[in-house]
Amino acid sequence: MLGRIRSIGSTLLDSPNAESRRPVLDANLQSNVPGLYVVGDLAGAPVIKLAMEHGDRVARQISALPDPRSTTPGAYDVVVIGAGASGLTAAICLQEMGLRVLVLEKSKIASTIEDFPEGKWIYAEPESLPASGKLWLEGATKEELLARWKEIVGEKRVEVRVGEGVTSLERRPDNHFDVRTGEGSYLARRVVLATGQRGNPRWLGVPGEDNEHVYHRLYSPKKYEGQRILVVGGGNSAVEAAISLSEQNSVTLSYRGDAFSRVFKGNQRKLEEAIAAGRIEVLFQSRVLSFEKDHYRLERNDGAVTRTEERPYHQAFVLVGAEIPTAFLKQLGLRLENEWTGSFGMAAIWTMLTLAGLWLFGHNTGFPALDGLVLPGAFLAAISLAALGYMGWRGSRFAWLGVAFLVSYTVYGAKMGTGHEFWPYRGWGYQALSLFDRPWAFWYTVLYTAVMSVFGIQAMNRWGFHRKDKFQIWRYSSLLGFQWIFFFLIPEFLFQLAVEYQWVGHALATDPNFAGNAWRSYGIVYAWPLFFYTFFSNPHEIWMVWGAVLAFGIIPILVLFHGKRYCSWICGCGGLAETLGDRWRHLAPKGEASIRLERMNLWVLGAAVAVTLLVLGRDAVYFFQQPAQFGVEWYRLIADVWLVGIIPVTLYPFFGGKVWCRYWCPLASMMQVFSKVFTRTKVSRFAIHANDKCIACGECTRYCQVGIDVMRFAMKQEVLNNDNSSCIGCGICVTVCPMDVLSFTATESSKLVQIEGAKAA
Repeated sequence: MLGRIRSIGSTLLDSPNAESRRPVLDANLQSNVPGLYVVGDLAGAPVIKLAMEHGDRVARQISALPDPRSTTPGAYDVVVIGAGASGLTAAICLQEMGLRVLVLEKSKIASTIEDFPEGKWIYAEPESLPASGKLWLEGATKEELLARWKEIVGEKRVEVRVGEGVTSLERRPDNHFDVRTGEGSYLARRVVLATGQRGNPRWLGVPGEDNEHVYHRLYSPKKYEGQRILVVGGGNSAVEAAISLSEQNSVTLSYRGDAFSRVFKGNQRKLEEAIAAGRIEVLFQSRVLSFEKDHYRLERNDGAVTRTEERPYHQAFVLVGAEIPTAFLKQLGLRLENEWTGSFGMAAIWTMLTLAGLWLFGHNTGFPALDGLVLPGAFLAAISLAALGYMGWRGSRFAWLGVAFLVSYTVYGAKMGTGHEFWPYRGWGYQALSLFDRPWAFWYTVLYTAVMSVFGIQAMNRWGFHRKDKFQIWRYSSLLGFQWIFFFLIPEFLFQLAVEYQWVGHALATDPNFAGNAWRSYGIVYAWPLFFYTFFSNPHEIWMVWGAVLAFGIIPILVLFHGKRYCSWICGCGGLAETLGDRWRHLAPKGEASIRLERMNLWVLGAAVAVTLLVLGRDAVYFFQQPAQFGVEWYRLIADVWLVGIIPVTLYPFFGGKVWCRYWCPLASMMQVFSKVFTRTKVSRFAIHANDKCIACGECTRYCQVGIDVMRFAMKQEVLNNDNSSCIGCGICVTVCPMDVLSFTATESSKLVQIEGAKAA
């Protein structure tokens, strides 16, 4: 049982990880190891032009430091590991600034580009960004690009040592690095890691895979003729290889899945043509068991039975992707994203001791003998919290989870009101946080608005001003505007002024049921069932009418034209996620398991509907009175406190900001239902379209806060909408795409794909 619990826990904690983890870097692309920088694809620059920008930026940052040069005899100022676009750009720039630079490359110059198929066209995207550095970059074949780069490296006399891969890297007490390769060792003041994400080709791990006729890369398909060839894999590399090889050979394509879910639309069409012509045989749900000299053993599942068969072959190409060099990165001491480091047990103990100290400090324990331990309690809480902070500073992620829980639990546990606070704040927490004759509920709103404003401006700069994206500037302006006006100024100040000066009319201003309930003004924008109390707790008729119009009139109209964009443009809950939670948006859980968990919000919606009906019916049916009261109390405790506050805010730094919105928000669930109906009836005006320029970099999927595999839709040029996803229309996937593939408006190519899809259907 304990092993099962640990397995479930590990699965949940690892769910935010994408297919590969990146190193944790600061704003200057420096890793947790001082003096060690990471650039290029490994640092999130998926195309050549962006990788060059990384190299140029890091070079300028290093050269601008107070001590860019080493004073140690024989030491290089900078050693660059990797001779790709980012590494060469950095090296050339650093050398031109007068620094002594060495480039170490385990394979050959620009090996990733070198491994592309013959004649592959290289694009200079994104077009809006000028090329950085001194490498030549224009649209060209790979052969022309490589020739120009090698010519530039020669002209600049950059010291590049190819075939010399780094085996170890150690930081010395004198702030230098010992860089060791198979050929020798070098001393460097700083190191720039530019190896890319490709790492080493992934192997199947079956007997005979090291056979001389089994390859993990395809360099020149034209040299193979009249042979039986096996290609293993289901991605674009495998499909493209199979198509190229099938022109002069008989090709079998083996894939463990039951369909090609991540293949470009063009490749899918060419593959189907080759299959129809009899040049390629595709074996779905198949797995290679071993390679012999002239045959391979294969396990196939045709849906009814699993069988093993032997097939002859001359050559085999295992193209199942590449593995990020995780072991190498860990050997260098790099910390990777979302690593659960430290001791969960110790973090839990110190967290509980902090709460125990606060319990004693509150001198309301219920045990007279303990009520005098105020100072010892304060000391215990301070020491325990300091211990958590120290563990976090030393790298314990579990400790930061404990700190995040303490903050969220305190904020929302004390907010329950005097006498209703959570342990250990019962009887004193609300009052302790009520300052300057203002209740904690007021200061909570101030804190919420301040946090949204500070982090919202940062997010607006990150996605809007920095990328010159007007859509994101307007979106964040909208979120902050709604928070300030409708969720702060109106309920806390303007409502009282409207009553005092009778802006709302004499009748409403003198009606205590209206004038004395400023908190209901949150319902101006917050729609039922998110604003759960719209229709009960003795509301004035105007609130009930407006609540019905908002929830069942305005919200559906917004959904018709904008999908679930309410979540990313208007809602305060979504606003905190899009601002405070933005820096961790790439950690949003991905995969089918996390998407299935989104069904939980249907249960919350069902509970909201049931409790609301009980409350509305209790005056007519006496039997409903007790269940209604019970339902309101428990809904408030579970949904309004734990699910909307404590749990999601605690998990922001670990699971991204959309935990509540994605898994439990009943309004998001209701809008999903509306949008799905509108989409299926073909009246919805909301969708994200893709053209044919996707390069499968994965940036769109990485930054999706609701865990959608956007890249799969982009690669296949399928329309993404609320029938096939829980998209909230934030547009970050559109913003981060380096190839301008995605848009909210259908292009000619995407329209053509839709027409072809409709004909096929």
